[in-house]
Amino acid sequence: MDSLQGRVALVTGGGRGIGRAIAIALARAGADVAVAARTVPEIEAVAAEIAALGRRTHFFPLDVSDRARVAAAPREVEARLGPVDLLVNNAGIHGSAPLQRLDDAQWDGILAVDLTAPFVLTRACLPGMYERRFGRVINVASVAGKIGLKYGAAYSAAKHGLIGLTRSLALEGARKGVTANAICPSWTETRMMQEAAHDVAVATGRSEAEAREAMLRENPLGRAALPEEVADVAVLLATNGAITGQAIHVDGGEVMA
Repeated sequence: MDSLQGRVALVTGGGRGIGRAIAIALARAGADVAVAARTVPEIEAVAAEIAALGRRTHFFPLDVSDRARVAAAPREVEARLGPVDLLVNNAGIHGSAPLQRLDDAQWDGILAVDLTAPFVLTRACLPGMYERRFGRVINVASVAGKIGLKYGAAYSAAKHGLIGLTRSLALEGARKGVTANAICPSWTETRMMQEAAHDVAVATGRSEAEAREAMLRENPLGRAALPEEVADVAVLLATNGAITGQAIHVDGGEVMA
């Protein structure tokens, strides 16, 4: 297992939910961590937690739909903490609509955040990773990247694409010291799940509790994952150089493929 002492991580969408949990878990494992997201008070609070663990940290606002800002992000991290060794592409959005009512703006917006942004940010980090012969790229995908998602064509397409991007990079980086893996959660106790339950409740006339029950009905464990359970996998992928090209489920056995 590789030590994370002296390594620098960048986590997008790091202000809450899975991103926050991964940022803190990497810091506990010894990494210095930069956190980026749109909501400054949230990433500021996460950075304070990281600093309290005795790690160096930096937070900065980042809208990952802005390609120019995304491409420049590694330089900002390097100026504050050093070059990025561990990249966690976590920022994401979702949307729900039947395919025939899915408009161009929603399609383009979801793919821009969930697929194009990880590509742009990874591309910006790779030259330095290759030069140093070390890098870990961890993409937070979804079980929707392994199966179809009813009323979620754009999200599912983006996550399928993200897994394909991960596997291609794994092959390219294998002899250059860089691994690439995806984490595929199902429902996780995050704001995204709360918003999804609300949307289901509004659409069906159910209560949000009933909506949550329906969402988790097919899950063998009968519960959502915790962000910290997803973060445990991120630390494993950051420290184990023999794992690459994988799309690891954290879904309670919901998808076994």
